[in-house]
Amino acid sequence: MNLLLGLEKMVHKCFVSFAYRKFFAGGVCRTNVQLSGKVVVITGANTGIGKETARELSRARVYIACRDVLKGESAASEIRADTKNSQVLVRKLDLSDTKSIRAFAEGFLAGHFLLTRLLLERLKESAPARVVTLSSVVHHAGKIRFHDLQGEKYYNRGFAYCHSKLANVLFTRELAKRLKGTGVTTYAVHPGIVRSELVRHSFLLCLLWRLFSPFLKTTWEGAQTSLHCALAEGLEPLSGKYFSDCKKTWVSPRARNNKTAERLWNVSCELLGIQWE
Repeated sequence: MNLLLGLEKMVHKCFVSFAYRKFFAGGVCRTNVQLSGKVVVITGANTGIGKETARELSRARVYIACRDVLKGESAASEIRADTKNSQVLVRKLDLSDTKSIRAFAEGFLAGHFLLTRLLLERLKESAPARVVTLSSVVHHAGKIRFHDLQGEKYYNRGFAYCHSKLANVLFTRELAKRLKGTGVTTYAVHPGIVRSELVRHSFLLCLLWRLFSPFLKTTWEGAQTSLHCALAEGLEPLSGKYFSDCKKTWVSPRARNNKTAERLWNVSCELLGIQWE
């Protein structure tokens, strides 16, 4: 009798654990779209969600664009070995350095804003094409502080992360408006709360990650919404929208402010010394 009760409790725990994992895992990208002849550029793809996205898209020619070329080569070698695709390549790109971004653009034929601008004509020539930008649910806590846009007066790493993710949603919204009718569409993505190396520099966050690991997504699960927005057919009418768990979802009121999106766009152009009509 005790043995049966023990087995019943074990089965119940396993079922509850499975249900939790199923709930927190989120959506899965399900598409058989052909990628032969396609070119994919993924920034920060030497680890975490970016690396898993590169692996899943390796039926195309994939460029892993990252700051640490050695880590990029290590990731590319692993993906090439796993997928038997020799066209997984590495290019140096530091998104905090405009010289690096321009060098990447010149060498490839590109912050994310300048990279997209420099690749835009190639994207239009390759239409239909898509731009998928990684954001986060923490954009709800973000603000666009035009009086201190680059955090020179006050900087907090946590808040800066929230602000940047809001900026990514606004960028996607404005980009979609400006690209309407070109065959290039764009989407912002919340990957979920993922067990990745994002928190590796914080002991406290590493500890929390370990405690809550049963409820966190794997990097494969975290890559699914990016893959959905890159590959799923019929998403063109939803250009400029924000996705989570492979479906369009709600954004904060700040992320729906068209005036803020346009102003942020114009200020970004001024800071970079470029024109983008």
